Amino acid sequence: MMTTLCLREITPANFDAAIGLRVRPDQEHLVAPVVKSLAEAYVYPGTAWPRLILDCDRPVGFLMAFFDIDWKGVGTGTDIRSGLWRLNIADGEQGRGYGRFAVESVAAEIRHRGGTRLTTTWHPGTGGPEGFHLGLGFRLTGETSGGQAVGELDLRWALWIECEISQPGLRVKLRFSSPEGA
Repeated sequence: MMTTLCLREITPANFDAAIGLRVRPDQEHLVAPVVKSLAEAYVYPGTAWPRLILDCDRPVGFLMAFFDIDWKGVGTGTDIRSGLWRLNIADGEQGRGYGRFAVESVAAEIRHRGGTRLTTTWHPGTGGPEGFHLGLGFRLTGETSGGQAVGELDLRWALWIECEISQPGLRVKLRFSSPEGA
């Protein structure tokens, strides 16, 4: 059975559902709660892009992207980046493709706005999301930001294809990427 995944803006109608989302207890130290993200979105309205992730009408996660920030914060405008600021997939909903959908959705929005790379950060170490990000094609930049590892996905080459094949529930993933140095 195919599910219908979509993103929705946070509104008064879905605000309580959004702030009620919780990651697994062992992950709470890795990502800020949704309510903090919404406060940051309020403070940075031109930069933050908060969205509720829905499977049909059921909230399963939250993402917040950022667009066109001066990454180094020095005001020169020489390192403008967009990317994934926050990703919270609800406890009990992980491992179902919602995180991948979130990253793909942010990548599509960045491409739509003319961007060619998606930047994100994560807490390194055991139990963290590094394997998830690297599995999607992110590469470590060697930078850190607030004690977190910085990863980047080159959107000029990243492509995900998923299709159903003969047996229900069997998914085949193909990823095409540029050769090194291209």
